[in-house]
Order: sequence, then structure tokens, then C-alpha cells
Amino acid sequence: MRMKEKINQKLIETGEKERLKELLRTQLIECGWRDELKVHAKEIVKERGIENVTVDNLIAEVTPKARASVPDAVKKDLLQRIRTFLSQQPGL
Repeated sequence: MRMKEKINQKLIETGEKERLKELLRTQLIECGWRDELKVHAKEIVKERGIENVTVDNLIAEVTPKARASVPDAVKKDLLQRIRTFLSQQPGL
């Protein structure tokens, strides 16, 4: 098993992955990231018209902006939490 798979398995087994996802969700809401993306999605729908936009189209268009606009502080915090978790895991 590759290291990435081992880490993912350990995150899932311990419940840490869900805790980190919930923390990330909270941080993204608090910093306004989620609201910013909602506005962007609404603008796309308004420009094209509701009948000309599918959920899949919207996701494809919003996802790159969403990933690029995650604040550095949020990324760094998440990475540090993952590193701390891994340092506490024997055998990894």
C-alpha cells in the first residue's frame, strides 16, 4: 500500500478526516469563501440564463476558482493539523 493510501486510511479509521472536513467547512464559511462562491455561481446563472446552465456546468466552472481562492491561512492551518496528526501515528 502506498504511503498516501496509508495516510488516508488512518485518517478515515480514526475519524480525523471527518473532523478536518468539518473544521475546513467552518473556516471557509467564516472567512466568506462560501458566500463569495455563491455570488460567483449566481452571476454565471444570471449571465447565461437558468435554462442554459446545468449543475455539472456550474460545478465545472466554479471549481477552479473555488480551489484557487481558498485563503493561504486556511490551507496552512489544515496542513499543520494533518502534520500534527501524522506525527502522533505510530508506524507512519
